[in-house]
Amino acid sequence: MTESGNMQATVQQIIAALKDKPGALLPILHDVQNALGYIPPESIPDIATALNLSRAEVHGVVSFYHYFRDTPPGKQTIHLCRAESCQAMGGKQLEEHVKSKLGIDFHETTADGKFSLEPVYCLGNCACSPAMQIDKDIYGRVSTDSFDAVINTMEASA
Repeated sequence: MTESGNMQATVQQIIAALKDKPGALLPILHDVQNALGYIPPESIPDIATALNLSRAEVHGVVSFYHYFRDTPPGKQTIHLCRAESCQAMGGKQLEEHVKSKLGIDFHETTADGKFSLEPVYCLGNCACSPAMQIDKDIYGRVSTDSFDAVINTMEASA
């Protein structure tokens, strides 16, 4: 089976398991994203049909919630905190540096597929602002230099 076929089979299994539950749209979208890393645009018609919704309604939910992605994520996801504490401690300057270094904006993935950049509105690490999370690792007191060091180490080990 092709990658596309596997993806569609996964989506169909999730739809079949959840379509009859009340309020099934969000659970289906969450499970698709958890399984595939994103919600493929080609899965929207199948989800809409199964739930008797329009494609526009399903797409509207996917595009409304920042959590949902409609493109494949990078191998590693960088969550950059944008909460008040991090902003007060240089988060905006860090954000500008990260975007410049990676050549992407929030909700985008680098051309080489290594990194995706996502905003997050609190990592619970306020005492060590500004903070970021890369996959499951949380970093505090992140400076432009420490960000570069972490990214350079990850790129070297890839």
